[in-house]
Amino acid sequence: MKNDIMDVIDACIDGTLDQIDLEFEDNAAVCVVLASDGYPESYEKGFEITGLENFDDKDDYFCFHAGSKFDDKGRIVTNGGRVLGVTAKGATLKEARAKAYEATDWVSFANKYKRNDIGKAIDLV
Repeated sequence: MKNDIMDVIDACIDGTLDQIDLEFEDNAAVCVVLASDGYPESYEKGFEITGLENFDDKDDYFCFHAGSKFDDKGRIVTNGGRVLGVTAKGATLKEARAKAYEATDWVSFANKYKRNDIGKAIDLV
């Protein structure tokens, strides 16, 4: 969606969504979750996450925090099973998938785990 999400949310609350011209990009996005090894059964927390700066100034790459927090030293650390959602946009699903998996290597934390089959069928087309 090209629109500012906050404008859309406000319009939903105000009952004026019909007055917003929603615009969408003509592309694709893929998200790969970086999890803590052992999730969902048993996993450790508190491992420092590094490499997040690699997403700076990259238009098609995003890193969404889920199971993370600042520790008492101000570092970003793991704090849940599903730690980060590494997302990339591309002209096609195949391109977006390749870029998302590329970006999963940009960040590190102890016990990092990811599934390698997210969107696998995309490569078969």
